[in-house]
Amino acid sequence: TVYVKELDRNYLEYKQMMREFSDASQVKRTTMMTRLMQLVREMCVKGIHSTKRDLFYADVKLFEKQTNSDNILEELSVMFGCTRQSLMVTASEKGVVVGRIQFDDDDDVIDCTKMGRSGKNIPSYIDRVSNIRSDFERPAEFILLVEKDAAFQRLAEDRFYNTYPCIIITGKGEADLATRMFLRRVKEALQIPILGLFDSDAHGLKILSVYMQGSEAQAHDAANLATPDIKWLGVRPSDLDKYNIPADCRLDLTPHDVAFAESLLQKPYIMNRPKWVEELKTMLFQKEKAEIQAFTSKGFQFLTETYLPRKLREGDWV
Repeated sequence: TVYVKELDRNYLEYKQMMREFSDASQVKRTTMMTRLMQLVREMCVKGIHSTKRDLFYADVKLFEKQTNSDNILEELSVMFGCTRQSLMVTASEKGVVVGRIQFDDDDDVIDCTKMGRSGKNIPSYIDRVSNIRSDFERPAEFILLVEKDAAFQRLAEDRFYNTYPCIIITGKGEADLATRMFLRRVKEALQIPILGLFDSDAHGLKILSVYMQGSEAQAHDAANLATPDIKWLGVRPSDLDKYNIPADCRLDLTPHDVAFAESLLQKPYIMNRPKWVEELKTMLFQKEKAEIQAFTSKGFQFLTETYLPRKLREGDWV
């Protein structure tokens, strides 16, 4: 993959690959590819969807293990120049949304202010979603992208979106395809800023960057998956002292954490953001990390009543 600075995205470099039935060393792989193409065509003709797990079990004797069928599916996406969902393959519903947003899910009208603490599952087949809007007396002013489900539930239970008109989205950890596509569609429809709330560690920042630049594994579909210009609201390494997070709520960086943070400092999309570099260097200097839940040590509602309101009031994001 290659990072394109002007577009702030990862893209797949041009590469040509050929498989031949007559090549004995490629017979197995070629057979798996043609079988998967047959299964995808069958789903397209019937207008039905399947999961990657279902595809594997459709011919488990041939594929042997799911990583084989998964990898070939990605190759088909690249070969046809389309998304995995265009091949009628979806993932399990993982991401959740709540707040001042409405959209149509097929024939159902969804109002995410009425979804309670749990929120609305983001449909795994994103083409079901249409007519995204925020038709409220106080429409959403920003999107709050949250890494962890625990923080999402605190925000939802406290009805944070009523005090500060917003839309709250989480992928519950690693960024899945449906959540990334949904986030991009909401951004395009409403044209409001996105603020990211992630753990104060290198892995949290990596997940944030996947939402922004796309993953290296999905670089061929960055145009549909990436949502540039997400602001890093927190939790930033500099916040730990600023908000007096107790020492016993901070975690020491492991050798793996240090190596991973140092590797991020070499990534062009990080180097392109001097303030992100500064925060990573602060983390390495302090040799500490912290989760969003560290704020609970200062009160269960410190996140929603003190930390985020102050951040928004001061415009403290990078």
